[in-house]
Amino acid sequence: MYVQRSLSKHLKKMMTQFPVLSLTGPRQSGKTTLLKKSFPDFKYFNLERVDHREMILADMRGFLETQGCRIIFDEAQYLPDLFSYIQDISDEKNIPGQYILSGSQSFLMNERISQSLAGRVYIGHLFPFDLRELPRMNHQDPKTLIVNGFYPRLYDQQIDPGDFYPSYIQTYVERDIRSLKAIENLNTFMRFLGLCAGRAGQLLNLTSLANDSGVSVNTAKSWISLLEASYILFLLQPYHKSFQKRLIKSPKIYFYDTGVLSSLLRIKDPDVVQTHYAYGALFENLVISELVKRAYHSGQQPAVFFWRESNGTEIDCILEKENQEITAIEIKGGVTFNRDYLKNLKKFHNPNIPVHKILIYAGKESTAMTDIQIMGWNEFMSGKI
Repeated sequence: MYVQRSLSKHLKKMMTQFPVLSLTGPRQSGKTTLLKKSFPDFKYFNLERVDHREMILADMRGFLETQGCRIIFDEAQYLPDLFSYIQDISDEKNIPGQYILSGSQSFLMNERISQSLAGRVYIGHLFPFDLRELPRMNHQDPKTLIVNGFYPRLYDQQIDPGDFYPSYIQTYVERDIRSLKAIENLNTFMRFLGLCAGRAGQLLNLTSLANDSGVSVNTAKSWISLLEASYILFLLQPYHKSFQKRLIKSPKIYFYDTGVLSSLLRIKDPDVVQTHYAYGALFENLVISELVKRAYHSGQQPAVFFWRESNGTEIDCILEKENQEITAIEIKGGVTFNRDYLKNLKKFHNPNIPVHKILIYAGKESTAMTDIQIMGWNEFMSGKI
């Protein structure tokens, strides 16, 4: 099963404007398949393979000159010297669409790009499916989606999430984390990762997280950066523009994929999701990660934030548009509408900026109430935001 990815059209456009294209994202998010389908006339080399690396290392410049342009180098971070040679040759030819570099470790990829290819490369990001990319998912309820997550292989091979995600997480820790940073005790790191899952949707408190994990605050900070660099979690920053009130400044923790998050919380059955203590955070994570993925898959940097005053009044999600207008979104996992869902949106206003207010909830009905749009789950899945 091949699913047409939303990002494909944008990448093709960028290849007419930049000599080098870089595509990053988590392992098994579909980067290789997307690139091979979108650029079928490009040669492909997987630099995780020792034979491919050795063939190129024997004479790197000679290899590039012999092979010519239009080459995909997958997992390019494994051959860092390649970036400098690509810089030289792409500058000499001075034409767009020469090379594609793909990788699952943004820290190493970005480090090499900033050293050798700054200004010559377009950087794209591919994540597991967003809701618009799988038509069959339109009839799935939020509980099932939370547990299943969105990794392509799970849908292509019909793998049970209870079998897929534990293996995925173990492979990620043993391969990516060890290659990014020498971590002596992987059990401690796994405990740290599980504690992060338990804090999804909450403000990041490094001191508390470090104490509960049995590591130093500096180690906790370093490990959070590792989890960001390998696309397991992201930190949602607070929105503060044009507000005079004292606002919270700490970011909140979210996971890019709810299947990974559910597995870390040991949730395997969709039927228990709605009664789980973390259901509200899981549903909120589902919606916010979807908004982030939609932005990336459209070739945009996500302008997604949250808003919270020091007195506790909070808006779950703020979307900032290019014209500086904002959309304030409250997210509720209930399937039955409750007027209490609107209380924070009613309190939220900014005289300096136009504000569009939306409530997203797990029910089916969509309507409007005064200045607030009430959006049911099916309407949100259709991509109306």
